[in-house]
Amino acid sequence: MAPLDGIRVIELGQLIAGPYCGQLLSDFGAEVVKVEPPEVGDAMRQWGRPDRSGDPVWWDVIARGKKSVTLDLRRPEGQAVLRDLVAESDVLVENFRPGTMERWGLGYDALAAINPRLIMARVSGYGQDGPYAGRAGFASVCEAAGGLRHISGYPDRAPIRIGLSLGDTMAGVNAAMGVLLALQDRHRTGRGQVVDSAIYEAVLGLTESLVAEYDAGGHVRERNGSSLPGIAPSNAYPARDGKDVVIGANQDSVFRRLCEAMDRPELADDPRYATHRARGENQAELDDLIADWTRTVDAAEIVERMAAGGVPVGLAYTAEDMLADQHFAARRSIVHVEDPKRGRTLAMQNVFPRLSRSPGAVRGLGPALGEHTDTILAETLGYDAARREALRADGVT
Repeated sequence: MAPLDGIRVIELGQLIAGPYCGQLLSDFGAEVVKVEPPEVGDAMRQWGRPDRSGDPVWWDVIARGKKSVTLDLRRPEGQAVLRDLVAESDVLVENFRPGTMERWGLGYDALAAINPRLIMARVSGYGQDGPYAGRAGFASVCEAAGGLRHISGYPDRAPIRIGLSLGDTMAGVNAAMGVLLALQDRHRTGRGQVVDSAIYEAVLGLTESLVAEYDAGGHVRERNGSSLPGIAPSNAYPARDGKDVVIGANQDSVFRRLCEAMDRPELADDPRYATHRARGENQAELDDLIADWTRTVDAAEIVERMAAGGVPVGLAYTAEDMLADQHFAARRSIVHVEDPKRGRTLAMQNVFPRLSRSPGAVRGLGPALGEHTDTILAETLGYDAARREALRADGVT
């Protein structure tokens, strides 16, 4: 059995943060009932780059293993169906702007009156309270508020973003962790609670000692390109064949092994580089020295030398590199999921972390819009055929 077998999750909202929480819970066995607006569905069905026939594939990843139910939550009839679902569920995940659920009569107090054991994970840009709670909060602006953007990029240009919605994903991770903690608390108390996951706080939580450094010493961490100030050598270096090789050798013993792999053992005893602090003070000079060497060697040879010498090393991988790598294959870090729609398999990241006794699994690609509506209404809620047909005819489902 997967760890969350027997747990039913209702997933509301769209795009990334809330649905990523649902993806994680589904990966580990929860029955995730994805509630989407009739006809249009979740916007994620249209997001991301397409396959060779023009159909986007992101939906198949973020909605993997879920069941799709269509329901118009803006109408009283749809809200009544959701209340019936809440009575039969353990968790509700939503990422609407704060106050939306309350306007629909679906706030936590109202739902907990139906099911006191309900855990409600609420994902938003700035949290459920505070002066900014009502603001729209996509990952881009919340990454800025949480401090990530200011330190991302190079000092001579504007802040950059990485090529992922990191804030959304981390808010989803925090929401999923909060659900697991709340389930543990429910084992003791028998009662549910609210999990409040804000995107800007999810990013803030990643910023290590950034706030403490300013508070204690007045230090403002700035953009430093592809390295961290005072941490050397730890950077991306150009190889002779045009590839980038990332080397991390900032610990004293590891730096000595790097020097030996470069056939420059004397550098380990050079006063400019012999200690962690000295290397940090001479970081630019040391990076130039290492880059001068890497430019004379192909990337594969650099990796082989460093790995054999016990130096952390890796190429800046693309998806193509990952699919060709023997280690990824041996650990099944990427899984190939049957894809009837395309008549082949679809590759995607596997389920992490790995559990030795009750592992998670990818249980199928994202469902068709409304694929499970009739089943959920009939088997889970016990609606008869006449009621189901009335909801369809009225546009509620």
